[in-house]
Amino acid sequence: MAGISHLRDKAREVAIWGSLVAIAGFLVFSGSGGVTGAAQGGEATGYPQLVSVQPLAEMGGEMCHWSPASARSTLLAALQQAGPAQEAAPTEAARAKAAKRQPVRAIRDSYAAYSAVAVDPVHNEVVMTDENLFSILVYNRLENTPPKAAMSEPRRIIQGANTEIEFLCSVYVDPTSGDIYALNGDVSDKLIVFSRHARGDTVPDRYLETPHTTYGIAVDEKSQEMMLTIQDDAAVVTFRKSAKERDAPIRTLQGERTLLADPHGIAIDPKTDRLFVTNWGTVNLHKPPESGPVIGTLGRGAGVANWPIGRNYALPGSGKFLPPSITVYPRAASGNTAPLQVIQGAKTQLNWPTALALDPERGELYVANDPSDSVLVFKSDANGDVAPIRVLQGPKTLIKNPTGVYLDLKNDEVWVANFGNHSATVYKRGAGGDTPPLRMIRSAPLGSPAPMMGNPHAVVYDSKRDELLVSN
Repeated sequence: MAGISHLRDKAREVAIWGSLVAIAGFLVFSGSGGVTGAAQGGEATGYPQLVSVQPLAEMGGEMCHWSPASARSTLLAALQQAGPAQEAAPTEAARAKAAKRQPVRAIRDSYAAYSAVAVDPVHNEVVMTDENLFSILVYNRLENTPPKAAMSEPRRIIQGANTEIEFLCSVYVDPTSGDIYALNGDVSDKLIVFSRHARGDTVPDRYLETPHTTYGIAVDEKSQEMMLTIQDDAAVVTFRKSAKERDAPIRTLQGERTLLADPHGIAIDPKTDRLFVTNWGTVNLHKPPESGPVIGTLGRGAGVANWPIGRNYALPGSGKFLPPSITVYPRAASGNTAPLQVIQGAKTQLNWPTALALDPERGELYVANDPSDSVLVFKSDANGDVAPIRVLQGPKTLIKNPTGVYLDLKNDEVWVANFGNHSATVYKRGAGGDTPPLRMIRSAPLGSPAPMMGNPHAVVYDSKRDELLVSN
């Protein structure tokens, strides 16, 4: 989710495309024309240099639900494509040799990268999701990593193959029980729920299958409903809070009139009963099936008539790019409903607006503005091309590529999850400008580089600029 990473590599020949993997990481293999002085194991084979996207070995293997590239399969593909001199299929000896071949170097982030944050004020804890190492980390809310410390140790970590954690993008903490609701984005299509006592490689208490590319979560405790944003299909689907496994949603907000376009963040204003959604701006139009409305939008069990969720209903050639926006609806809106308000335009400063937090007491909306390293604050009744009332931004704030924001009303604080520098930073509610944080929790030594590779799909070598470009 972190955009395009440009990584230097003195490659002699063109790199081949890699594949989607469970954890971001590069393994670079050197042939006879490899980088001088770079070999750290393995032996020259005379084959072209290969750059591939691979999982971290520490995770104990693949966690995706299809078959991503492995060192063995990718290397064998390179052997087969080596050129005229390699006409015959590789022998078993060649296969065995390729499978044992060691990387010259690995470009990867070995530290947790916080993607979302939520506070449990009852138990005085803060919960962070980690998109890099596939984990949920729970800290003391008052934890403050000393400048010279390598990192802060969490109270609990939920991590391992049994957890079904993959690319976690959003988190919600039940205000009474402390149960943790976490959303896997991109690949596994599951919402997983853990008890606040969960730790280690534990199975979720329950799970809910969700539409593909689900991103944000908001829960209305009064109605016991949870709303999820769906990126690719430009929709908001609503489930019962207790939904599990293959339960169908109770309603869907989707259609051209909604102006939803790659929705990410979502928040509910319990005071005015409105729903707020951030949109990155890319969208395809969808058509209903010829047989009429879909009953149960996921095709599972009983449900209500809704527009369909799924790429099969996207209209070819209808894709377009719109300016980023915040769209506002009645909380229970469904179908092809137009927004009540639209915050959009140059004055807004919106740039990949990701997470949202709502202050119902002051009528303020907090927006994590990813590439601009800022948190924007709008009046919750704002409409049109309006400037934010406050902007939290600057080198003293230590905000870097924020993808999570949370408002702790009990303790009068604002939390920001910074995907770009291994940190979560805390500010007084109402902070603006270049304000230093009250506290910071780090998962890495201060100043550690963050490659920001989140779910890398492919890598290509730019011979003109001598750079690797990684799509995420």
